[in-house]
Amino acid sequence: MRKLGAPIAVLALVLTTLASYPASGSPSAPTRDRDAGYDGSPRRAAPTLRVTTVANGLDHPWDVRPIGEGRLLFTQRDRASLTLVRADGDTRRVGFPSRRVWVSGETGLMGLAIDPGFAENRRIYTCQGWKLPGGKKDIRVIAWKLDPGLTAVGRPDVLVKGLPTVTGRHGGCRLLIAKNGALLVGTGDAAVGRNPQSLRSFGGKTLRLDPATGRPWPTNPWAGASGRKRFIYTYGHRNVQGLAQRRDGTLWSVEHGSYRDDEVNKLGRGRNFGWHPVPGYNESVPMTDFSLPGRQWGAKWRSGTPTIATSGAAFVRGRGWGALSGALAVGCLAGERLMFVKLDASGDLRWTRAPARLRDFGRLRGVTAYRGSLLITTSNGGGTDKILRVRPAR
Repeated sequence: MRKLGAPIAVLALVLTTLASYPASGSPSAPTRDRDAGYDGSPRRAAPTLRVTTVANGLDHPWDVRPIGEGRLLFTQRDRASLTLVRADGDTRRVGFPSRRVWVSGETGLMGLAIDPGFAENRRIYTCQGWKLPGGKKDIRVIAWKLDPGLTAVGRPDVLVKGLPTVTGRHGGCRLLIAKNGALLVGTGDAAVGRNPQSLRSFGGKTLRLDPATGRPWPTNPWAGASGRKRFIYTYGHRNVQGLAQRRDGTLWSVEHGSYRDDEVNKLGRGRNFGWHPVPGYNESVPMTDFSLPGRQWGAKWRSGTPTIATSGAAFVRGRGWGALSGALAVGCLAGERLMFVKLDASGDLRWTRAPARLRDFGRLRGVTAYRGSLLITTSNGGGTDKILRVRPAR
């Protein structure tokens, strides 16, 4: 990892070529490329974006979060490391029990969230694979306290454990602290077909809990039940990779499809999003199987075929973003792009945009809103990865 006393690369990008994906008649229908102006209006000048390299020489940085005073923390999945970026751009590895982290396939040290009271309590949350006695493993969410010098974590407090994993495939692990203080955890199905529809499994869910105690959030749909069911907020997911909250308070997830239909979903208490890949692990089934008992909720956006491996997401706000203000910015791994998803007041799709010049950085994973900008992590591997800051030029 290199010392970054000054920005390594600053690119003023005039984004005049856009890929657009206008909605079809169904809000969950796949979208197709077509030139179009914003909101169906005639084409107008695209915003100018400034891209700065915040850190480089990384290996699969998975999540990045601001902690105040111009400082950032980020995780690296395969190195199982936690790193501090100081306000002057210097980077420093934070002491973390990396040897306890189970790293395999898509799983390692992944999600990161910062307590709203961090300035006083220095409390953070991580989601990771974890080694257990006898060669066993699980995925778990742990709260930590950073020391006063921000040099190491301590006082581990396991908030939720037993998130399923077999080979490391479909590890989920995105974290979000909502405006009401609840901690949301997006999980993967571990490529086990029965998990997403089983309310006895944490796999293929969004969970909601109290970050101070690890107890189920009191207004969860099954808060009065026993066992794992009381933690579940939504179910029927394949592999939740992004979680975001809109200005109106609504919660959104982004997940990987199979060979088709990456999704953006509007979450709601007790909703079933219909992934049920049985018998075995049958990935030929639809992402939302409307033939299941009860009600299933379709995606607000889906990719169709082929998939683009949608990942982290955050809503952007501010006058500088122009027509993109209020859109959901979604990183894409296989698609190697940053996609902006514009939704109307009820949450239905209006359009998507993928600025062509932001396709030059390879696979994009983490997306975090930060001071009117976006922090984006690349996921190309081999020590070539970066954390980028994207903001409207002034």
